[in-house]
Amino acid sequence: MKDYLELGQIVNVKGLHGEVKVNSYSENPNRFETLKEVLIKSKNDMKKYQIEKVGYAKNQVILKFVGIDTVEEAEKFRNSYILINRNELEELPEGVYYIADLIGLKVYTENNEYLGIVDDIFQTGSNDVYVVKNDLGQSKLLPGIDEVIKEINLPEGKIIVNLIEGL
Repeated sequence: MKDYLELGQIVNVKGLHGEVKVNSYSENPNRFETLKEVLIKSKNDMKKYQIEKVGYAKNQVILKFVGIDTVEEAEKFRNSYILINRNELEELPEGVYYIADLIGLKVYTENNEYLGIVDDIFQTGSNDVYVVKNDLGQSKLLPGIDEVIKEINLPEGKIIVNLIEGL
């Protein structure tokens, strides 16, 4: 498992006083309000910043960092990612996982047939959709429902699935 998880991406600046617009990856819209500091990763650099203020505009989080007071300073963060240390994450209920922990897991059928690895997960509202890519680069879409996803074993790095009719 990764030590840090991405909480969002800085996509633009807002105003003239160093605020940035963030596309949040968290299902908890108020997640940033509980944080005092975050890591900002851009290219090969990762640095810690304290959060001064949290706001919202449309579907984005607006963040102001301590010491970033101009649009020019904030502009340097465009396209950077906001990360959080895993030990600061909220504990999830049983059977609920962070998407970042599922990406890369090997996927097998109940008959131990290897299907590929989890390449991506789409959230559709009713259920997640797992994109499983095989060694030839071909993708299979699997609905994240109990009838299909039978077991997720993070320590072993694998998922067991039941290929219902139509998959």
